[in-house]
Amino acid sequence: MASSGLAYPERFYAAASYAGFGAGGATSSAAISRFQNDVALLLYGLFQQATVGPCNVPKPRAWNPVEQSKWTSWHGLGSMPLAEAMRLFVKILEEEDPGWYSRVPEFNPEPVVDIEMHKPMVDPKAILPSTNGTLIPEPKTISENGSSLETQGKVVNLESLSVVSTHEEWTPLSVSGQRPKPRYEHGATVVQDKMYIFGGNHNGRYLCDLQALDLKSLTWSKIDAKFQAGSSDSSITAQISSCAGHSLISQGNKFFSVAGHSKDPSENITVKEFDPHTCTWSMVKTYGKPPVSRGGQSVTLVGTTLVLFGGEDAKRCLLNDLYILDLETMTWDDVDAIGTPPSPRSDHAAACHADRYLLIFGGGSHATCFNDLHVLDLQTMEWSRPKQQGLTPSPRAGHAGATVGENWYIVGGGNNKSGVSETLVLNMSTLTWSVVSTVEGRVPLASEGMTLVHSNYNGDDYLISFGGYNGRYSNEVFALKLSLKSDLQSKTKEEHASDSTSRVLEPEVELSHDGKIREITMDSADSDLKNRNDDASELLLTLKAEKEELEATLNREQLQTIQLKEEMAEAEARNADLTKELQAVRGQLAAEQSRCFKLEVDVAELRQKLQSMDALEKEVELLRRQNAASEQAALEAKQRQSSGGMWGWLVGTPSDKSDS
Repeated sequence: MASSGLAYPERFYAAASYAGFGAGGATSSAAISRFQNDVALLLYGLFQQATVGPCNVPKPRAWNPVEQSKWTSWHGLGSMPLAEAMRLFVKILEEEDPGWYSRVPEFNPEPVVDIEMHKPMVDPKAILPSTNGTLIPEPKTISENGSSLETQGKVVNLESLSVVSTHEEWTPLSVSGQRPKPRYEHGATVVQDKMYIFGGNHNGRYLCDLQALDLKSLTWSKIDAKFQAGSSDSSITAQISSCAGHSLISQGNKFFSVAGHSKDPSENITVKEFDPHTCTWSMVKTYGKPPVSRGGQSVTLVGTTLVLFGGEDAKRCLLNDLYILDLETMTWDDVDAIGTPPSPRSDHAAACHADRYLLIFGGGSHATCFNDLHVLDLQTMEWSRPKQQGLTPSPRAGHAGATVGENWYIVGGGNNKSGVSETLVLNMSTLTWSVVSTVEGRVPLASEGMTLVHSNYNGDDYLISFGGYNGRYSNEVFALKLSLKSDLQSKTKEEHASDSTSRVLEPEVELSHDGKIREITMDSADSDLKNRNDDASELLLTLKAEKEELEATLNREQLQTIQLKEEMAEAEARNADLTKELQAVRGQLAAEQSRCFKLEVDVAELRQKLQSMDALEKEVELLRRQNAASEQAALEAKQRQSSGGMWGWLVGTPSDKSDS
């Protein structure tokens, strides 16, 4: 009977039987020898998780590397559910041996914990060595139409991302609904199994539409969003401003649009928030000193902060400044880091590792493209240029990046001559570069200004790209399914490496001549199981107490946050009242100033009139004097005339007498 038709848990036990986990403690060396040591360890850890549960056994003694490796593999799975462990076990087996179900033997679904791990011969055609000695799967190649050169696969109509079965190979998706307009320099993010696309550039015109791709049904839909310019009562259905070169960052069930070029740029960066539940855009009021308006910057979510670096302002001036926006207080902080920062650039990529290190890769200036890697320690605020391993990436700008665990995937970009064809991955713990896949021809994956997002669907990790420009604007969607085995191995190796660095020097353990690791059967006595149950109960009680304490602390913090918000609202209300009063006082002062000015004009006119009156008084006084003098002269003349007339009559002439 073909086990591909079996249901769980029978399917899991069939896979376990084929892998060498036989019944009654018997281990099939012929079966288990098909796998490398790291794969066998992963299968062992998943088998233990599925049959026993989370690892509660004490850590083995340091001088036993086999038990150490097995314990680390099992313990690294944490509290993974039983059903999830079964499903992952089968998936890894299918990756290693796709035809296992046709050769599965009769099996007994009883768990057995003992395995023997052997390292098989490595096919040099399937595995390529890296510079640090690790083995890297051979990159897969797809042609211009998206089909595989090895398999000549065709584009299939997908009902969901789970239909993409080939690992680490780009697959063009067949989507339904009306596709968005082709574009580049747009923003993209994933919220609740939907990839949102906002803005972008098409034929030199900035766009403002918001589109959503349902990753479960692969259906496009246009979001008719409202725009809330101010208070919650001022929501209108007007369009939000068009932009390109912005950054779309999701946090929880919302996402932010930060910066970007626009037709009428503002002086400083604007931050907009979109709520998918209400389909509403709103402008975010920020405090502090905001960065100047720009596009082509990088914005990275680190905890509850956004770290912004570089870009190009509205005057085409390249930048390499660093700002941090606290999302709890919405306050900008201008950071003056020490060390040598990256040169001014735009269209670079950035990522955060371990919530402490900010990585900047590539980008371009007006004349050249870069392939340098810079790291900023966010605790010490110091820039550095770390030594890298593996291949040397080619210079590029306009590429896109996405992080999955400790891996940073880089896709697309250009170098002023052509698009970059390979998809790279950087292990951020070891700073080792390697190639995941390569495309050929003029395909959208070798474009500038595309977007890359990460989505987890049914436990599988996918990279999803959209848009871009390589001489043609694109609106196609591509998906790449990441290897489940490599993700689990990276987590296990990371924990194992941390354990190794914390241990003191241990004695070497002799290995067998053929390089195979001896298997030491773990004790499964009843007393050990009882101890495990006791330890598990004690651990559960401790975790419950810690959970209650954390919940109480969270409640206190939430209460304090509410109080602070209320105080801030009251302060803003008082500030608004004081502002109104100040405006009223300013109006009164302006009126008084106007009245004073009129009074001053009247006083000046009166002064002029007074001066004129003084002159008139002087003229009147002069006239009076002249008049008095004239009257005096007339009086004297009259007196003289009257006196002279009497004597004249007395001594008058004969003629006068005869006349008389």
